[in-house]
Amino acid sequence: MSVPNHLLYTKDHEWVEFKEEYAIVGITDYAQSQLGDVIFVEFPEIGEDLHSGSSFGEVEAVKTVSDLFAPISGKVLSVNEEIEDAPDLVNSDPYKKGWLIKISPSKLEEKDGLMNFEEYKSFIS
Repeated sequence: MSVPNHLLYTKDHEWVEFKEEYAIVGITDYAQSQLGDVIFVEFPEIGEDLHSGSSFGEVEAVKTVSDLFAPISGKVLSVNEEIEDAPDLVNSDPYKKGWLIKISPSKLEEKDGLMNFEEYKSFIS
């Protein structure tokens, strides 16, 4: 399983990459491997306010449907529209082309509750 060391992670298997003005959110390589082939992603509305730990959409795979949970609170800035036409990007490239949403964080202190890559690797092993 790929676990990039520059990202932060949740126990629900989402990852977060913090940039200067926004954060990018996706699901981990471990999550996509457990789900199987992704066939559809339900996204939140742009402008929607998310609260840490709340559901913001779903990933539908051949095996199952799984909720997506916000790793941090903030406003949805954009969604990865490429996934609407090619949901398999979540499987083939979960950390780059398979990202899900970009949000403007509203509570940066929530970053402290996320796992670093070493903690996440221990969590999934």
